[in-house]
Amino acid sequence: MKIMFLLIGCSLVMALGFLIAFIWSVKNGQMEDDYTPSVRILFEDKPVKEDTEEK
Repeated sequence: MKIMFLLIGCSLVMALGFLIAFIWSVKNGQMEDDYTPSVRILFEDKPVKEDTEEK
């Protein structure tokens, strides 16, 4: 029975940590852009110019 209390305590501490991380990310603006990730695959990448000269 002691292990149950330990596991419940550990899970509550982890859940509190995830909640704090989520609130921190929302306050820092990590969740503001919800349009760009959904259409990013449709954008073409800029071509990379490679240096073809040999030295």
